[in-house]
This record gives sequence, structure tokens and C-alpha cells, in this order.
Amino acid sequence: MENAPTGMVPHAVVLQSGALLEYILETSVYPREPQLLKELRNATSTHPLYFMGGSPDAGQLMALLLKLTNSKKTIEIGVFTGYTLLLTALSIPDDGKITAIDVDRKTYEIGLPIIQKAEVEHKINFIESPAIPILDKLLEDKANEGSFDFAFVDADKENYINYHERLMKLVKVGGLVVYDNTLWGGTVAWPEEAVPQGKRPGRLSLMEFNKKIAADDRVDISLVPLGDGSTICRRLH
Repeated sequence: MENAPTGMVPHAVVLQSGALLEYILETSVYPREPQLLKELRNATSTHPLYFMGGSPDAGQLMALLLKLTNSKKTIEIGVFTGYTLLLTALSIPDDGKITAIDVDRKTYEIGLPIIQKAEVEHKINFIESPAIPILDKLLEDKANEGSFDFAFVDADKENYINYHERLMKLVKVGGLVVYDNTLWGGTVAWPEEAVPQGKRPGRLSLMEFNKKIAADDRVDISLVPLGDGSTICRRLH
């Protein structure tokens, strides 16, 4: 594939047809993907955990959502090398702000030179920390309640419910929260015995999360089968 990073073969995680995924990427995604996002994907492709990077098809939808909602103040939980972080920074206004939280600054620094090249680093407040203490600290200041327009979560799956409860206070009514990996390679629909041992804890956490989100009357939801599955939540009250 012409637009795939060196050494990186597009993988149909949920959309179980490589040819159809290639068609989508080549026809609709890669031609519209900013060059600096392509550079960041290439920089990530040599990392042993490259598959943790944001998928460009799901990223395209996220950029559209950011623009449709005129989002300006956002939270990102789980940064890795910064593909979705750069995408967000390119999508929000010049005076927009992103609170970006990750436990590992070293992976963030892989993409940082490209973020700096894009001249959007001033929009980013990167915090190296587990996310829950930072979210709780934000909530100590009542001014932060309902002050965020948008949140993106791609971190430890066991804490998705804990993140959700806090984000329901931080994100404004009408604001969006997007959770990544909610189909977990399609394994959420597999019998447990067919799931590799290493994927079982995350699968169980996400299955429980998906049930709770579906029953949460505080949000409108859509579970979108792009990338590894994205659950989009709009806060209602």
C-alpha cells in the first residue's frame, strides 16, 4: 500500500476484510490525511507496540466530530506517540487547549518533534501520570465541571468505567466523549475459549463497559466499527 508506513501492514481489526479496509483507506482516508499525521504514523511504525497508535480511519471521524462540535477545550487520556493528540491539535482553534495524560512521556516524545513542527505544541498540556488522580484533581476545582467540550480515551481498559464517571462531570452537557478499542479486535463477540489468554482481561472489562454505557441514560451513544471500535457518547445531562 502506497500510503502505509514502512514495515506496517494495514490490519482489518473489526472490518474483517483487508481488501475492503485498503479500499477505504486509499479512497477516503489517506488522500485527506494531513502530511504531518502521515509522518507521525511513520515515526510510530518502528515501535514494538506500533499497533497501539491511532487508526487513521477512526481518526478521520474524530477530526470531523471535533470540528462539528466546535470543540476548543479537550481531554485526552492515553497519548502513546501522539497521533490522536496531533489530530486534535490540528482540529481545534489556535487558542484551544488539550489536557493530555499518559503514564509514559518517552512514547509521547517520539511524536513530539512532529507536533513541534506542526506548531501546535502550545495547545498541549502533557501530564505524565496515571489519569484518575489528575481527573480527581481537576474536579476539586468546581470551575472545571462541565468546562470541557470533548474527551478521547485510549488507555487501560479496566478503568474505562472510572474514567467515564469522572468525564460525565468534566465534559459539558452536549459535549462528546470517545472511547477507543471498544470492540477489542472483535473478541467481544467471541466465545471466551477462542480468545487468546492475554486479551481476556481487556475483553471482559470492555464487555462490562459496553453494557454499562448502553444502559447509561446520561448519554446518547453510537458504537462505530472503525479501527478497533469507537464508542461515541454525547452527554445529555
